[in-house]
Amino acid sequence: MLARLWYGNSLWRWGLAPFALLFALISGVRRLGYRRGWFRAYRATLPVVVVGNLSVGGNGKTPVVVWLVEQLQAQGWRPGVVSRGYGGKAPHYPYRLDESSTPAEAGDEPVLIARRCGCPVAVAPRRADAVRLLEQSGEVDIIVTDDGLQHYALARDIELVVVDGARRFGNGCLLPMGPLREPTTRLKRVDAIICNGGEPARGEYAMRLVPDTLRRVCDDAPLTAPFSGPVDALAGIGHPPRFFATLTALGYELVQSVGYGDHQAFDAAELLARFGQRPLLMTEKDAVKCRPFAPDNWWYLPVSAELPDALGKALLRTLGPQPGGDKHQAP
Repeated sequence: MLARLWYGNSLWRWGLAPFALLFALISGVRRLGYRRGWFRAYRATLPVVVVGNLSVGGNGKTPVVVWLVEQLQAQGWRPGVVSRGYGGKAPHYPYRLDESSTPAEAGDEPVLIARRCGCPVAVAPRRADAVRLLEQSGEVDIIVTDDGLQHYALARDIELVVVDGARRFGNGCLLPMGPLREPTTRLKRVDAIICNGGEPARGEYAMRLVPDTLRRVCDDAPLTAPFSGPVDALAGIGHPPRFFATLTALGYELVQSVGYGDHQAFDAAELLARFGQRPLLMTEKDAVKCRPFAPDNWWYLPVSAELPDALGKALLRTLGPQPGGDKHQAP
């Protein structure tokens, strides 16, 4: 319903205009309050890089976070990642992930990042609390936040915005009339705009997601021989059709293509009953939730963000050679 309102030409969206105006007023005052110093933002002792977006839904932030962490690690930095931990309920906050942490505790994306990057990851509804935890650990010298562009209670040094290159900004309206959390004029204040697929606009960095070898959900074993028949697919991400289109482009014949809500907690009995005989393909984010009960014929497709070298070099120049540089501007 909302997708049709936000990304189609439905006139019904105008019925939500008063609510969008109220949202614009509240969010605008809040943003101005942090910018003018009326509200106090936490300033970390370490550089903070925010990876976020303007619109709701899956735009590809998590692959960018993984790419950024790997870029920093390659240059000798010791990054830590913080997240709200959406979809999880930790035993306490802030919560530092370990090898036994589950998506039910920390959220699916933090678990994925911790597994892929091997770096410290902490979650908390108030991201500043997670930042303090990693600062006090002494294990990191830079903080990367997965989402949080609109979380102005945490000051930041660099802002990266990820844009869905196919859907862009929908009808260009603010919530709930459209998909935007902030107006597109906000892009003038960010350090870089990353276009995930589609045709990048002027000044945007082009990004594409590069699929890797399928891996078995239950034990991460790589697929050694290609499938010879039809398969099923599921995706519990912000925009499932993108994943299904990727599988089709790779040559897979999809019988069932079932989309679930982003961050949705899966019911093991429902999935096992729905997906029986054929191999089941899913995203890596789905796999971290299905791993405890997945049979041998369930597989996930890892993807990596491919971005221009120029972006990585520009970010490193902005950070400077030493951790804790002096680029501390209010959001």
